[in-house]
Amino acid sequence: MASPRFTRWLPHPVLMSLLAACGLVVAFALLFDWNWLRPSLERYISHKTHRTFKIDDLHVTLGFTPVIRMRNLYFGNADWSKEEAMAKAETVEFSISLRDLPEKILIPRVALTRPDLTFEKLKDERKNWILSDPSDTSPSKLRISTLSVDRGRLRYVDHGEPFELEINGSTFDPVAQTKVKDADAAPSNNRYATQYTFAGKYHGAAFSGTALTGEVLSFQESGVPFPLKGDLQAGTTRVRIEGTIADAADISGIDAQLRIEGQTLANLYPFLLLPLPASPPYKLRGHLVLKGDRYSVDELAGQIGATDLYGHGAYVDQKPRPLLTADLHSKLLKLTDLGPLIGVQTKESGGKPAVSQGESSSRPAAQAKEKAVDPNHILPAGSFDGSRLQKIDADVDLEAGKLEVPNALPFESIRASLRLHDAVLKLTPLEFGFAGGRIASNIELDARQPIIASKVQVNLQRIKIAELLPKQEIIARGAGSLGGALQLQGAGNSIADAAAKANGSIKLAVADGQISNLVDALSSLNGGKVIQLLLTGDKTIAVNCGGVAFDVANGRGTSKLMVIDTQDTQILGSGTFDLAQERFDITLAPRPKKMGILSLRTPVRAYGTFKKPDFQIEKGPLLARAGGAIALAAAAPIAALAPLVETGPGTATKCGTVQREAGLALRQAQVPSPKNGAFRGAPLSR
Repeated sequence: MASPRFTRWLPHPVLMSLLAACGLVVAFALLFDWNWLRPSLERYISHKTHRTFKIDDLHVTLGFTPVIRMRNLYFGNADWSKEEAMAKAETVEFSISLRDLPEKILIPRVALTRPDLTFEKLKDERKNWILSDPSDTSPSKLRISTLSVDRGRLRYVDHGEPFELEINGSTFDPVAQTKVKDADAAPSNNRYATQYTFAGKYHGAAFSGTALTGEVLSFQESGVPFPLKGDLQAGTTRVRIEGTIADAADISGIDAQLRIEGQTLANLYPFLLLPLPASPPYKLRGHLVLKGDRYSVDELAGQIGATDLYGHGAYVDQKPRPLLTADLHSKLLKLTDLGPLIGVQTKESGGKPAVSQGESSSRPAAQAKEKAVDPNHILPAGSFDGSRLQKIDADVDLEAGKLEVPNALPFESIRASLRLHDAVLKLTPLEFGFAGGRIASNIELDARQPIIASKVQVNLQRIKIAELLPKQEIIARGAGSLGGALQLQGAGNSIADAAAKANGSIKLAVADGQISNLVDALSSLNGGKVIQLLLTGDKTIAVNCGGVAFDVANGRGTSKLMVIDTQDTQILGSGTFDLAQERFDITLAPRPKKMGILSLRTPVRAYGTFKKPDFQIEKGPLLARAGGAIALAAAAPIAALAPLVETGPGTATKCGTVQREAGLALRQAQVPSPKNGAFRGAPLSR
């Protein structure tokens, strides 16, 4: 019988059993050939996925996150695909998180050698990477966290977007790569160990480029950033990015410096689906950050043509439409650079016409649709594509300290606030500094229907007449304030079309005015006074009041008020204009108030196109007076002057009536205090 002391050192039966079991497991793991299970695994996966699955070698490292290694893998494609295989690879090594089963199949890491992968997505949302029934459209449970690739090819096709992408990638030695001559191709430091080249099409627009990343990149739902340095070329557009990105398959985060340049902003539409205007060549840079569904660009700076821009913006991917916000500033804004936004044609570098906003999907399509520009028209005829305004919402503010426009017009600055929501665009306000005053506008474009409905309200406020007149020493400079109000409604997909169908009113008024006495004499055709002024010099005379008012119906304007009253002359007029034909016909009849020699008192007709106006003197009244002078000259030479002596039938204008007719226009002129009972000093409330 064993002694108690010896018995105490005997192994416990349960403990021995556990040790033996562990030994057997270790021996099994070390000695077991996993290829014994390979035929069964191939049959199981092929049956479960309805696709052919084959491998030449299988090895498993056990653990809570087992690592599986396969060699010469072949995995067939969905039966609806034209490609034979979804995946081929020389070696595949991946791990599986057992603790996440069965809710999802989490693959923390995948390493591929010589892979050839094809991912496809149909318009009906079927995906070839769903590992169950190929017709199953439910979300996939497969999640891949990180990925490394050596000498691989990946092709992705989304038939619904449409989007095509092919990527070829391989690892490299960072130390050797820094020795290449092309600095752009070399990594800036040892952060980069994998190089990718890619090419594809997005909404029919081709693109290609290169990218450098770390040896391992996050792929899906990891939130782990990896370094990236990329260069993308799409036609004349080039994008460069350097920073970090999280999750390549479904990007969850970006923190990078971005540079973008190209021939026209309109070419970005196929990629961003933003209704950007045609523009001159541009260069922009900024700090791009993605958090959640919000892309923000801080430190935005660059140029569009000769216009500088700086500020910040954001793009929120939300439903039912994405939202674009921006706060932009400019020291010098050239209207010719941003003119295409309102349909004004500009020139790209090399003299080629820029694409219009409605024709910017591709340059060939734009060239096919371009229309010859009528030299006799000045209203912008470039068309807006209203459907684009239905795809996005926007809140954009723009302010420029100096505004430069063609033909040396006295524009000074601009401030604009754009709001686009539910396909209704409002520019409220759109303000220009102009001739020492201001042009304040409210514009609304409703693109919920195929034909855009427009409403335009424009107020001219305290416009200085002196800034509008040519600066010539022979003619005294004018003075005073000009006010006006324009209210029009129309429908059309260009400014020219909308104007041709416009209804509303146009009103202008002058307050506290002064004009050249020479101009006043010419308007009344007072020849004797003109001769005197040319000999003795010009001077200014006061304008008691002036007003113009037109009613506009179907693009045709008819005057209901047209009068200018000075201390010497009353000028009355009437006329019409046609916005569709861009023609006008106005007659002005001067009525001098005082007796004068050689005063012909003959109406003047101004007519023609907006771009090429003309004028003529009405011959009837002029010939009648000339005939009378010739007849009297036969009897007495002095008497020949009698028909040319003005006895002063003109009367002072009832400026109160002008005030009431011009209405808002006169209020905008902000006239000063009363003086001598003339309208220019009459209180506006009376």
